[in-house]
Amino acid sequence: MIAPHTSSTSAPARRTVRKAVVPAAGLGTRFLPATKATPKEMLPVVDKPAIQYVVEEAASAGLDDVLMITGRHKRAIEDHFDNAFELEQALAAKGDTVRLDAVRDPARLANIHHIRQGEPLGLGHAVLCARRHIGDQPFAVLLGDDLIDPRETLLSRMLDVREEYGGSVVALMEVPPEQVHLYGCAAVEPTGDEDVVQVTGLVEKPSRQDAPSTYAVIGRYVLDPAVFDTLERTPPGRGGEIQLTDALQDLAAGGTVHGVVFDGLRYDTGDKADYLRTVVRLACDRDDLGPEFIAWLKEFVVGLESRGEQVDRRRSVA
Repeated sequence: MIAPHTSSTSAPARRTVRKAVVPAAGLGTRFLPATKATPKEMLPVVDKPAIQYVVEEAASAGLDDVLMITGRHKRAIEDHFDNAFELEQALAAKGDTVRLDAVRDPARLANIHHIRQGEPLGLGHAVLCARRHIGDQPFAVLLGDDLIDPRETLLSRMLDVREEYGGSVVALMEVPPEQVHLYGCAAVEPTGDEDVVQVTGLVEKPSRQDAPSTYAVIGRYVLDPAVFDTLERTPPGRGGEIQLTDALQDLAAGGTVHGVVFDGLRYDTGDKADYLRTVVRLACDRDDLGPEFIAWLKEFVVGLESRGEQVDRRRSVA
């Protein structure tokens, strides 16, 4: 039995990994028509866009250089992490320091850079677009619509594992067998650390029968710069895209990929139902919103149950 990583509140140590890459060039088709003109990463989770939580996670782990891989029609992301002088001046004139800080915070999180992925050729290609910026340094990759609860310390643990083992590190989460086809899945072997495994193989979105395990790769990676050379020679795979999973499979064959097993709170804001659950959960956790919202939510659920019982009675009479 592999023991999942348990979060702690220790401050991030000074590590060799300083840069993060956030791929955010997807079209967001699962949220159309909302994402026709608005990037899916900018959909609000309570009162912050989803991608801000991702950048905050990177900053909390000590990564102070963040490169966003965007595409056409993603200008709103760049604007969000820039200064808004007119708005800031208006808020300052009103003495509204709370909202002024909220507006300024995104630009103060890290040194944020942007480049565009010219063609939607897959996650592997998006990571490859970061090569010139990253150089020969190890780096983290955080997917823009994959949120880890702010109280979790998964990324910090992955950075520690990179310091100890070298190579690349992926985040793994055990999923039900019927869901393995939605993820890249890993074949694993235990190590001396309870929450760390050696990844011996990876398969992108396998069938239930072909999956090597129920350990799914979720949207957090700490990658060795050797991944760039591997991506350069990785042919397009599923969907005609260059898959990061395929490149990691090659690295895993050389024994240089490890995984951190995670069982904490994770939200897929690219999925409608999970997006709604994310908003509700994070709203309930807020000191300024939680008490009032939870009270309303309880009343709403009671009302739903009452209406359901009334419908059942009418059906039985009919």
